[in-house]
Amino acid sequence: MSATRAVEIAVQDLEGVRTALAAGADRIELCMGLGLGGLTPSIGLIECAVDAAREAGVEDFVHVLIRPRGGDFVYDEAELQTATRDVHRAVAAGVDGVVIGALTRDGEIDLSATEDLVAASQDADVTFHRAFDVVANRRQALDRLADLGVLRVLTSGGAPTCAEGVDSLTELVTLSDNRVEIMAGGGLRVEDIPVLLDAGLDAVHLSARRSVTGGSSGPGGGIAQFDQTDAEIVRAAVAARYAGEQ
Repeated sequence: MSATRAVEIAVQDLEGVRTALAAGADRIELCMGLGLGGLTPSIGLIECAVDAAREAGVEDFVHVLIRPRGGDFVYDEAELQTATRDVHRAVAAGVDGVVIGALTRDGEIDLSATEDLVAASQDADVTFHRAFDVVANRRQALDRLADLGVLRVLTSGGAPTCAEGVDSLTELVTLSDNRVEIMAGGGLRVEDIPVLLDAGLDAVHLSARRSVTGGSSGPGGGIAQFDQTDAEIVRAAVAARYAGEQ
């Protein structure tokens, strides 16, 4: 079940889940490695997120990114086997939705892979992520995803940012004809939200994160800085969604 004019927040830890819940987000895309564009989170994090949403009494909240590696979206058999197993594990853990994306080398939707991943999702919602923005023919891709039973598409309209892609996003809403939800994401700013939702988009997606500096680090430990979900940004995004309804 989807929310109208929904605000979705990409989070990558349990604190981010709790922040998004407390700040009024409609749902989350749970992932790891946002610096790589997002990767499949651990099963432990998935289970903790599901528990947090249940404890808060919030439904249709936890949507999990299924992406086995960074880089392109053309996956070999081993990677697709991993992704399918991850979908099964996530659904068994109680998630509300999964976020997938697989393409062919010709820049088209990988129909076989997508069909298998949708089947593995069972009754969970399926979102096709921003792999959609690099397909050769977005009109054709939208039709195929609708036929495969995908609920929504996350896209910037093929532009570097949602603000630059607003015309293409509006066109996608028309082309979808209520068959697939269109969710705007990619370089999204809080001030863009009312414009996008008033243009007919079903939802918006942003990471709402800030960089913080942790404790000592060193060889083998990576850099000291890391990202956290910013409650103020989430609250501002939710408020902007309501402003768009006025």
